[in-house]
Amino acid sequence: MSCPICAEDTVADYRPFCSRRCADIDLAKWMNGSYAMPSQDPQDAEDALNILENAPRPEQS
Repeated sequence: MSCPICAEDTVADYRPFCSRRCADIDLAKWMNGSYAMPSQDPQDAEDALNILENAPRPEQS
């Protein structure tokens, strides 16, 4: 199996990646929206916004 980021062989500790670096690159892509899928339905965005607005907020110290 090869790493989806750089195509090197995977390492068991980081599977499906080859290293912590590639795992972090993948995480950054998720966090900045690179893997987002566009929706054709405007209601999807409205539903997501409602979920976020009603989600419990972590307590600040």
